[in-house]
Amino acid sequence: MCFTYTTSRKNSRKSTQDAEAVLQSRPQVILKSGTEWEVMLDMDDHTFARHFRIRRSRFEQLLRLLQEGGLHSKHSHGLPTLPVPKKALMFLWYMANQNSYREISDKFNVSQSAAHTAILQVLTIMSGIGPHFVSWPRGCDKRMSSAAFQRTSGVIGAIDGCHIRIQRPPIRGGDNMNRKSYYSVLLQGIVNDEGRFIDIFVGPPGRVHDARMLRGSTFYANWQEKMEDYRLLGDSAYIGQAFPFIITPKRDNGALTDADHQQNFYISRGRVIVEQAFGRMKCKWRRLRDLQNTRMDIVVMIIMAACFLHNFALETVDGCDEHPTGCPRHEDGNE
Repeated sequence: MCFTYTTSRKNSRKSTQDAEAVLQSRPQVILKSGTEWEVMLDMDDHTFARHFRIRRSRFEQLLRLLQEGGLHSKHSHGLPTLPVPKKALMFLWYMANQNSYREISDKFNVSQSAAHTAILQVLTIMSGIGPHFVSWPRGCDKRMSSAAFQRTSGVIGAIDGCHIRIQRPPIRGGDNMNRKSYYSVLLQGIVNDEGRFIDIFVGPPGRVHDARMLRGSTFYANWQEKMEDYRLLGDSAYIGQAFPFIITPKRDNGALTDADHQQNFYISRGRVIVEQAFGRMKCKWRRLRDLQNTRMDIVVMIIMAACFLHNFALETVDGCDEHPTGCPRHEDGNE
């Protein structure tokens, strides 16, 4: 019985090895269900903007900026060549949706590694050409913004903080737990009267207070030079002598006059524009809603890219399917 059992087991092993050898000798076939990417370039302007969040004319401008920044069709490590427009489309799709790299590779008929490499390449270039998208206003622009904030004279913008949900970082992850009990990275944004970002600061962990984030930002280091005699609107997080350039509402201690209540109303109505900017950005560039399995340096690049694209596509007013009549309220910073 023992001899017979041993022989059967050896024959079974041999059969298994032969089957594996046959399978390995066959060429691997990777099924992709995505259409040819050139079809996407033939979409009408409305359809293109619905899928990629920017109009066709702006896409052509973005292509030129990316090529000037160093985006090319060559691929290293033996990977197939990807045309620059295809890389840009994959990047926009990545930013506009929460699809995984597997889903993106399937849609654009490329390998997952090629999709990851192309998107990371565009993110890196976007980080380098940021001044093309976000820049501090000059004299004429400041005067125009100040005129737009009619009831709060001398104001050229509004400032606030925004939480971007992330996965717990492997190092000092507890620092990213915010007061709403989830892990996040903070974005500080200053917007003008049009809801356009004129300054951003990205990267502090979620537990940091808005006031502390502002003190640690690059903007605060030279605010006097940038602000001149103008001011910003902010919420109660910025009350204090350290921020003389921010107009904040007075705390209601029960002794506010009618004039104080009226002033608080004007401040709140004026600064809502920064909340709306965060909301529209998360509504349009949905990658920001939850950044999972992503390195912290890439998290920062993604957030910066979303701010750049927000400004770049500001004229594209189409809503999203989930919010046809408005955008979600952003998850603001600590107050």
